[in-house]
Amino acid sequence: MTQDLSLHQRRRPPSVEELQGIPWLPLLQPVERERALASLVVGDALAGDYVCRVGRSVTYWFGVVEGLLKMSSDNAQGQTMTFTGVPPGGWFGEGTALKREPYRYNIQALRRSVVAGLPIDTFHWLLDHSLGFNRFVMNQLNERLGQFIAAREIDRLGNPDVRVARSLAALFNPVLYPGVGEVLRITQQELAYLVGLSRQRVNEALAALQEQGAIRVEYGGLRVLDLAALRSSGFQLARLQLPSQAA
Repeated sequence: MTQDLSLHQRRRPPSVEELQGIPWLPLLQPVERERALASLVVGDALAGDYVCRVGRSVTYWFGVVEGLLKMSSDNAQGQTMTFTGVPPGGWFGEGTALKREPYRYNIQALRRSVVAGLPIDTFHWLLDHSLGFNRFVMNQLNERLGQFIAAREIDRLGNPDVRVARSLAALFNPVLYPGVGEVLRITQQELAYLVGLSRQRVNEALAALQEQGAIRVEYGGLRVLDLAALRSSGFQLARLQLPSQAA
């Protein structure tokens, strides 16, 4: 049965529609694109499946075609720290792929997802031969640095509403996650896993953000209406106050 197979055993050639969800393919020259298409695979990940695990050797550079993944690691006390979510259009692990080192984090599917993989040797061949691919990876590394600096800031924020706002802003990053657009398909429970808050507290924060006009909660997801507001800590700290605090 399909669910008894590992994600690696479920790999298959991508469909035409799935290839359209890979943002760096249009940047390649014909010969480069042909080389990439010959080796690209996709896998149908079930909720809970691990795409990468700490200590495993890198074999692919991965991207999300559909669904939602989370990046996390466990500390010495066995507690899980979630770094970020990876929505559609997001490719990750380029730093690990560049250095061909073991993974220092886990990547796990939060829901049924389609994950694409570019073999590590093809990844390095494109780095050696494709200017467009190099620019894409360079932009990824630059945005990723900013993302993790922001993540450290989020961890230090005492205001839960701001944590939710800034975490949402990171998931709507148009460079790292071009497949998201204006609507992120995510449940409140999935967002709670990524932010590190209870589902009830996340629900309260989303209600406050919606009241401000920053987002709109829709069936099966969230629509961003004001990305700048989500990114602005000062805006959120000034506006997101409980009634007792605002009095």
